[in-house]
Amino acid sequence: MSRASIHLVRHGEVFNPDGVLYGRLPEFHLSELGQQMARRVAGYFEAQKNDGAKLVHLVASPLTRAQETAAPIAASLGLGITTDERILEATNKFEGLSGVTSRLRNPRYWPLMYNPFKPSWGEPYAAQAERVMEAVIDARLRAVELGGDRAEAVLVSHQLPIWVTRLSAEGRKLWHDPRNRQCTLTSVTSLDFDGDTLIGVRYAEPSADLLPGAANIPGA
Repeated sequence: MSRASIHLVRHGEVFNPDGVLYGRLPEFHLSELGQQMARRVAGYFEAQKNDGAKLVHLVASPLTRAQETAAPIAASLGLGITTDERILEATNKFEGLSGVTSRLRNPRYWPLMYNPFKPSWGEPYAAQAERVMEAVIDARLRAVELGGDRAEAVLVSHQLPIWVTRLSAEGRKLWHDPRNRQCTLTSVTSLDFDGDTLIGVRYAEPSADLLPGAANIPGA
């Protein structure tokens, strides 16, 4: 059975001066800091390639911020970008609003909050984990097809889908406090497989020193 690793990368910081929960809205571009983060994570993978890693497949969400994060990775690894809607950000009924936390005190929005475990305000956590894992499995098969044993693929996605996929992979409850997600900007959550079997989860933060002061509005 072929071993393979799939790296789930969160996009870099987005230019969002109004603090909008942008969700799936188009044309939210990386900020200058976000572009620096994208170059940093590209360098992270380039260093792994230079050490012998077989990084052979690159996939990104169709959203602008993911595509812009994937671009320097593609250049560093000499790969094209495959776009996959299954690793999109979650749908969210607060999409397009700013100051979401303060809005939760408004009774108008309380009907959206009746079930935080699902969650009732957006795409169910289980549905997110399922679609992302389907993309992970296809990326694993494609990577092995291209690179054989120990092939690796990179998927550039979004915080919430990555986090709930990790929770699911580790057999943990999907409901969580968004403030406690271990999935910072341009972080790398790696899923290691032996054949069809997930054998480990790893986590890295190539942009750790760039995070202080970065704007970070989590998907709900």
